[in-house]
Amino acid sequence: MDRNESVKLHFNASDYSIQLNRWFLKPVGAWPSSTSTTIGEKIISTILIIICYSLIAFTVIPCILNILFEETDVHRQLKAVGSLSHWTIGGINYFSLLFRSRDIRRCVQHMRTDWQTVTKIEDRQVMLKYAKIGRFVAGMCAIFMHSGVFFHSLLQGITPTYKTIGNVSVLIHILPCPSYSKLVDNTKSPESEIALTLQLMSAMVVNSVTVGACSLAAVFATHACGQLNVLMRWLDQLDDRRHQDAVQHRLAIIVEHHLRVLSFVAQMEALLNQICFMELLGCTFNLCMLGYYVITEWNVTEKRLSIAYIVIYISMSFNIFIFCYIGETVTEQCKQVGETVYMTNWYRLPHKTARGLILIISRSNNVIKLTAGKLVYLSIATYGDVSTKRCRLISTFNFTKHFR
Repeated sequence: MDRNESVKLHFNASDYSIQLNRWFLKPVGAWPSSTSTTIGEKIISTILIIICYSLIAFTVIPCILNILFEETDVHRQLKAVGSLSHWTIGGINYFSLLFRSRDIRRCVQHMRTDWQTVTKIEDRQVMLKYAKIGRFVAGMCAIFMHSGVFFHSLLQGITPTYKTIGNVSVLIHILPCPSYSKLVDNTKSPESEIALTLQLMSAMVVNSVTVGACSLAAVFATHACGQLNVLMRWLDQLDDRRHQDAVQHRLAIIVEHHLRVLSFVAQMEALLNQICFMELLGCTFNLCMLGYYVITEWNVTEKRLSIAYIVIYISMSFNIFIFCYIGETVTEQCKQVGETVYMTNWYRLPHKTARGLILIISRSNNVIKLTAGKLVYLSIATYGDVSTKRCRLISTFNFTKHFR
């Protein structure tokens, strides 16, 4: 295989690992530009950003005005707050992705460099294995989020509802986010149909942002895990008697690769900690609100709407789980490097080389943990705590409703 074929093969493999991320973020203009990006592509990306933020503002601003100045029923206000929080947090995460575009580009370039430097087929297979896992998680996140929130918004909008105005019953479309009637009157046609269409498009934008953030976390974390597994594979082969003369050189390569992987994890933490915090906060709040909606509307909610609530509940629980599972996996993989070093046949190595392994063990114990806003460590224990508190809050709602 000549050099051009090798470069093309590595580029295809790296492109395969980030392909879904590009598909999710490019339609909303959040995919970072590179040196090969043309002026026309940059202009299109800017236009997409303006359109997406306009759609989010069209949904959020009238909803806030409706809650503050128009709606008087507390239950309806709470229903509006649930939808409003999803759109608002999506808009904040959209800004974070745009603001961190350089960091995203650095991480993507880091991944491409890793694919270019891999030489052995076995190492490449390990990286492909974890790339497939990252793509699978990103795809599942997209399916859950779009099928949940978008299905609920579409179902609520197309379900015919009649509203009495004076002595006349008017067919209206219930918008996913209630709107201020002085800005958008959903009792008139085609104004209501236009508003519904724009809000559905806005839902697609917000969902794509959430899916894009989750897929970035999944792909970056699985790539880091793949690199750590390659590193552990090298450590297992360090005491190979056929290459005793080059053991010091191979140890130097291992140390450099270890520091490179830890640098990538640190970049990933700096990129995602704010987004993870907003997702953890927003999904937890929305899950509590969904539980409240199901409890208070159990006897009056249609079966189709109840199914939509359940799908949204599952999708948001899945989002929180993915972030926490990613944090747990990266932490455990980093610690496992130190355990692998200890389990090698270090007693067969030269004394100076064996003493150098102590530094790798020490560095592995000082793990870079993924956090949500540098306040909460992302781990399975965190997911369990969030689930427990959410169930307690929903039980409190149910207890209050029962004794009213």
